[in-house]
Amino acid sequence: MALYNFKKIMVVPTAKDFIDITLSKTQRKTPTVVHKHYQIHRIRHFYMRKVKFTQQNYHDRLSQILTDFPKLDDIHPFYADLMNVLYDKDHYKLALGQINIAKNLIDNVAKDYVRLMKYGDSLYRCKQLKRAALGRMCTILKRQKSSLEYLEQVRQHLSRLPSIDPNTRTLLLCGYPNVGKSSFINKVTRADVDVQPYAFTTKSLFVGHMDYRYLRWQVVDTPGILDHPLEERNTIEMQAITALAHLRAAVLYVMDLSEQCGHTLSQQVELFNNIRPLFANKPLIVVANKCDVKKISELTEENQKIFSDLVSDGIPVIESSTLTEEGVMQVKTEACDRLLAHRVDAKMKTKKVHDVLNRLHLAMPNKRDEKERPPFIPEGALQRKKAMEVDQPKRKTERDLELEMGDDYILDLQKYWDLMNSEEKQDKIPEVWEGHNIADYIDPDIMKKLEDLEREEELRERAGEYDSDEDSEDEEMQEIRVLAKQIKDKKQLMVLESKEKDKHGPRMPRTATKVERKQLEKEMGSLGLDMDDKDDSHYAQQARRSRSLVKKRKREASAPPTSRTRTRSQSASRPPRDKSGLRDPKMMKKAKTMMKNSQKGMNRQGKKGESDRHVFDLKPKHLLAGKRKSGSTDRR
Repeated sequence: MALYNFKKIMVVPTAKDFIDITLSKTQRKTPTVVHKHYQIHRIRHFYMRKVKFTQQNYHDRLSQILTDFPKLDDIHPFYADLMNVLYDKDHYKLALGQINIAKNLIDNVAKDYVRLMKYGDSLYRCKQLKRAALGRMCTILKRQKSSLEYLEQVRQHLSRLPSIDPNTRTLLLCGYPNVGKSSFINKVTRADVDVQPYAFTTKSLFVGHMDYRYLRWQVVDTPGILDHPLEERNTIEMQAITALAHLRAAVLYVMDLSEQCGHTLSQQVELFNNIRPLFANKPLIVVANKCDVKKISELTEENQKIFSDLVSDGIPVIESSTLTEEGVMQVKTEACDRLLAHRVDAKMKTKKVHDVLNRLHLAMPNKRDEKERPPFIPEGALQRKKAMEVDQPKRKTERDLELEMGDDYILDLQKYWDLMNSEEKQDKIPEVWEGHNIADYIDPDIMKKLEDLEREEELRERAGEYDSDEDSEDEEMQEIRVLAKQIKDKKQLMVLESKEKDKHGPRMPRTATKVERKQLEKEMGSLGLDMDDKDDSHYAQQARRSRSLVKKRKREASAPPTSRTRTRSQSASRPPRDKSGLRDPKMMKKAKTMMKNSQKGMNRQGKKGESDRHVFDLKPKHLLAGKRKSGSTDRR
């Protein structure tokens, strides 16, 4: 239904609101201060800008109206005819044409006055030209008052129209008023159509949706039709005629057996025969409704002959009752099956099918010999089947156990597990992380070992093993303390030196200058730290290791998340299905254009018949081209 979303049409303001909105926007969005002592080109530009801005606002808003409203030549013939019935095609086209003319007139007025303004020689003259330009634009729009009001009424009514897809699987209900069409759609779908015991309760098309064979179906309820010539039918009846003519659907013609609708069976059959040309190339089913009041077998012989003639013509007749729901599902199943078969036959007649059939091969098994091979059932399977047939006590469900035990009930999902070793039912399910079972890396006695270790540490602390006395330290430890003190003092001196330098100039960052290796060795040597070549490999390895770790972290941070690590929020942020696979808005626009073009062929199939007038070339060259007159270079 993407092509016929009439609810997105922009609201059409009245002529007065249109003018107020545009002039207010011009006042807010353009400069408002100008003085007579400004240079003349600045004054001209000031008023030119106002005229151009007003013209552009009118142009954009009117173009939006023309774009939003559907063009009767581009949409499906069903919607084109429906709009002709409801709004009058000529009036609708005339209103849009008036809006288009108004847009062009406003553009021309702005162009003329901007040209005149270029020769304005004073602020007063430029201002008067601006007032005249804006006044003429507003006058042009005031003349479109009736067209704008009409288009707003059309927009409101279009937004209330049901969303009917002309090309999908459809069941179409038709017949005399008050025969039970709305009651049927309420039974098979979730639509809530008003049902009353009088005629013409349904005054417009109603749509409901249902599922059958995992497919989505739409059921269309049409207003009742009376048996009189087409010219005398009113707008309500013409909606049903339009749907019958253009929708490729299975038609359910509903008849009232009890004649409570106020029309006899012969009249209902006469209407059926009159509108029968509209059923051409469509699956057709006659629904004999209200069989709870009277069945076909209880009718007179004359009326029974009516239904027997229909059956002899190959039209199925099914009795149903929407009150008792007798035969409703049978009607639904029969109609859906017939429509599916009809759609398959239609597709088989197209040229595209041959390309597909050439790629298919259906293998059929052949009999190996004449020997009979009856089906064989093993004895074990027969015994189990017999055992199952014997009445066995019914196993209690979890719900029964819950009601029986009350608050003592605990849901145990593992008790019905079928394991080779029944003792393993209550085992804990292993927790797996990156392909490894976490339980394999946990020592079962780790808590006990931790307690023993903590107890041992407490005993050591009590014994004073960690108490240190500087006097009792050995010579090596004392040397380390002296070196550490020297390094700390040296560091403080370097900090003081850098602060002194900061007073005389900007401070350089640490990374701005590289520390020379020899200078570093000299300073560390003076502090008592040995930096011989034997340790060079150690420092180089440390530096390489730190660099590799940094690179690894960056690589992991930039790598896309795997399926194992992808969270729910990431999966929820994927693009919707109708946008996935499209690179940019340009590609999306191209895909939509291809979708529209693919439906043009289907739209042409929605014509009433071969006699429908369809002008493929609106301006044929042989009629509109001829000998050119002097000064004309346009053949049209």
